[in-house]
Amino acid sequence: MSVAIHCEQLTKRFGDRVAVNNLTLTVPKGSIYGFLGPNGSGKSTTIRMLCGLLTPTTGKGTVLGFDVMTQSEEIKQRIGYMSQKFSLYEDLTVEENLDFYAGVYQLNVAERKQRKKELIEMASLMGREKQLAGSLSGGWKQRLALSCALLHKPELLILDEPTAGVDPVSRRIFWEVIHQLADEGITVLVTTHYMDEAQTCDWIGFIFFGDLLAEGTPQELIDQRGGGNLEDVFIDLVKREEARQRGEGA
Repeated sequence: MSVAIHCEQLTKRFGDRVAVNNLTLTVPKGSIYGFLGPNGSGKSTTIRMLCGLLTPTTGKGTVLGFDVMTQSEEIKQRIGYMSQKFSLYEDLTVEENLDFYAGVYQLNVAERKQRKKELIEMASLMGREKQLAGSLSGGWKQRLALSCALLHKPELLILDEPTAGVDPVSRRIFWEVIHQLADEGITVLVTTHYMDEAQTCDWIGFIFFGDLLAEGTPQELIDQRGGGNLEDVFIDLVKREEARQRGEGA
């Protein structure tokens, strides 16, 4: 099995607080890995470490074969990252945002023209090229942000709650694009609170207070935990972990 992400006992501490605790996980190349957990569970901290934006306290890991401790710049060049909060330039048009990020990724004129055309079509942004990004609805903004993250043809796409606050129709369209990208060989690591989205992932990891509680395919987790769906599994895992921690503190 070819691996896009592999980490062993990855830990991040902020003073006395442990944000991520001895995290060990593997993400196969070309798969969609759903990373689930409540707010404050360590998902975003993990992502920032994998993106090379945050240095782990201890442990080890590789992203596309590059060491997260020592080769963060190499990692950044090969991944696409999209945050929950819209981070593009609202006073620039759709096309101007794409041009700006094409410059950041140092695409030549021919590459820029070709990739803009491909991504505008992929995201169904035709006819909106001259529209200010700030005037787009939430769903359209996320499509633009995804397009900018894909300009340099990354091998790995990391999405941090990309559909939070987006309407159901836009969410469905967005996930159709994600599956299309995976079919083309791009690995996707995505965090989400929506269990219907998680159900369509190839692999799932549940994290809670920095600990990875369970990992497997959606069906494996449902079968192992005896739940009717992923939401049942998630709630059961959280309740068990909360009870365990209360017991330890007693």
